[in-house]
Amino acid sequence: MNSENDSSVCFIEPTPELKASLSPEQWAVLVEAGTEPPFKNPYWENHEAGIYVDVVNGTPLFASLAKFDSGTGWPSFWAPIDRSEIVFVEDRSFGMRRTEVRAKKSGGHLGHVFDDGPVPSGLRYCINSASLRFIPLRELEQAGYRELEGLFE
Repeated sequence: MNSENDSSVCFIEPTPELKASLSPEQWAVLVEAGTEPPFKNPYWENHEAGIYVDVVNGTPLFASLAKFDSGTGWPSFWAPIDRSEIVFVEDRSFGMRRTEVRAKKSGGHLGHVFDDGPVPSGLRYCINSASLRFIPLRELEQAGYRELEGLFE
């Protein structure tokens, strides 16, 4: 996985307004690039049809159609809805070399991507629930995401 040049990556702007709109866990994940506990987050075991959007600005990021059980305790996807809505950043924290995934528009930390996922991509986007908001398929139209209903046909 190629990382993008750090100067081209938008990092989230930690404003007082943003802090007031997020839970402490969301702030720790999105702004401080933290990680929520495995198996203790709302979406790792969600099997309902729908989409996962950026909790900061509502950008559609992942669909339940690409979600799979990785056994890691975090929501895992084999591909985003639109690859252009995410960016990769080299992460050398904790003595490891990983590829961080950030939302392109908000700059929020989403998680990491690994090359041990299933076919067809072979990738595992390991994403924090705290960075996402789930919109069930039955609510897509009223939530303003009618154009994404076609993904599920």
